[in-house]
Amino acid sequence: MADLAGQVAARYRDVSRTERGFIRGKLKGDPAVAALLALGAARPFGRVVDLGCGRGQLAIALLLAGVAEHVTGVDIDAAKIGVARAAADGLPARFEVADLAHAPLPPCDTLLMIDVLLQLPLPAQDGLLARIAASGAGRIAVRAFDPERGWRSALGFGMERVRRLLGGDRGLAGAVAPRPLPEIAAPLAAAGYRVEITPCWAGTPLPNVLLLAERS
Repeated sequence: MADLAGQVAARYRDVSRTERGFIRGKLKGDPAVAALLALGAARPFGRVVDLGCGRGQLAIALLLAGVAEHVTGVDIDAAKIGVARAAADGLPARFEVADLAHAPLPPCDTLLMIDVLLQLPLPAQDGLLARIAASGAGRIAVRAFDPERGWRSALGFGMERVRRLLGGDRGLAGAVAPRPLPEIAAPLAAAGYRVEITPCWAGTPLPNVLLLAERS
């Protein structure tokens, strides 16, 4: 993992040392990265769509690890998409600026959505989940905030409110509204997916879980 994180971070030549350090640390320390790499090693992901891809470090890691054959990353932040495009030069990847509340989902074998739902208003969450369920992807992986994990959830709520205030996201400040996990799983199960939910917080105090949906 350390070697892979270093390989990915080395591609971000046009960002600050601080940003490169963040990217390397995210890949080494985020339990979602380790979980997805293990899933992909067991059964490759094929064509991947990464919703809310940010700077693209996860997408690039999947390609360099050989567990994805092509990745399309989608994010609303144009600056981060520009960084992702530069870092992915020469790789089978495409990064697009789009608002996930409205954008059509590209066709894929595997669809990833890591830490995205919590950042959307509830009506947009409903619409996005419906489009994901109808996407036709063979495998869907969603990391979500579980609001029913006791002290972990209480701490997560507090940290998210502070993050939004410090980040200037005034429109969402105080409106932390994670979906109960059964509400996330329901449209996927109704579309014929077999859904499994496992903790995805190793080494952190957060209430994150990984919801994996596969065609029955």
